[in-house]
Amino acid sequence: MPRMQVITPRVPGHDRQAIVVGTLVGAVLLVGGLCIAWLAFATPFIQHFTPTGRANTSQVVVGMLAWSFALIAPATFIIVGVARIVTVFDTVAGTRPRPTPASRLSKVLGEEFVVGSRVRLPDGRIVPEMVIGPFGVAVLEELPPASVTRRNGIAWEVRTREGRWIPITNPLDKATRDAERVRRWLGQDEQDFVVKVYAAVVAPDTSLPRTSTCAVITSGQIPAWLASLPPQRSINASRRERIVAMVQELA
Repeated sequence: MPRMQVITPRVPGHDRQAIVVGTLVGAVLLVGGLCIAWLAFATPFIQHFTPTGRANTSQVVVGMLAWSFALIAPATFIIVGVARIVTVFDTVAGTRPRPTPASRLSKVLGEEFVVGSRVRLPDGRIVPEMVIGPFGVAVLEELPPASVTRRNGIAWEVRTREGRWIPITNPLDKATRDAERVRRWLGQDEQDFVVKVYAAVVAPDTSLPRTSTCAVITSGQIPAWLASLPPQRSINASRRERIVAMVQELA
C-alpha cells in the first residue's frame, strides 16, 4: 500500500563546514590523546626524559614536565575530543523534527491521507498536527506526558524543570481553538467550498472525558477515528491538492 505523505517543517540547514571541522577536530584530539597515552605507558619513550643518577636542576625540571604532560595531556585531549564530537552529534540531532502521533503511522495510513507536522499558521500560531483526508482536515493535539502534568477538574498544570507547577491551557480547548483557526485560515483563501475541520486529543487512554467539539483517542485509535469521519463530498482530488499545497507553503 502506498504510504501517506508527511509534511514536516523546514529546519535551518546544517553548516556542513562547521560539522566537518568540529568532527575532525574532535577526532584529532581523541586520536592524539590515545597516541600520547600509548607513547607514555606502552613504550620507553618517556623514559628518555627521566633523570638517572645524580641529576642537575634542569634535568629534574625536564623530567617533571615530561611526566606531567604524559599524565595530564592524554586525559585532557580525550575528554575534549569526545566532548567536541558529542556536541556536533547533539547539534545535528536537535534539529531533527520530532515525530508526531499520526506521522508514526505512515505505514498504516494510505496515500489518501496527508499529515502536516507543526504547521505555523499565518497568525504565528503553531498547530501540532493536521491530517488531510477525504473527510476534510483533522487537528490532533498530543496530551503532555502524565509525569509532568496534572489536572484538577478543568484546570491543568505542568511541572517545570525547577519543580514548580504552572497553569496551562486545557488540551481539549486548545485543540478546539486550533481547529477553528485552521477553519478560518482555509476560509480566507476565497475557496468555493467550506472545509470541515475536526479536533481530537491523543491520550494514553480514553479516561479523559471528551467534549462536543473534541474527541479523545489513543494513538492506536487514530486510523479507526479517521476512518469514522464522514467523507466530505465537496472535496475532490484537485481541491484536496489545493489544501495540501496551502499547508506546504507554510512548512
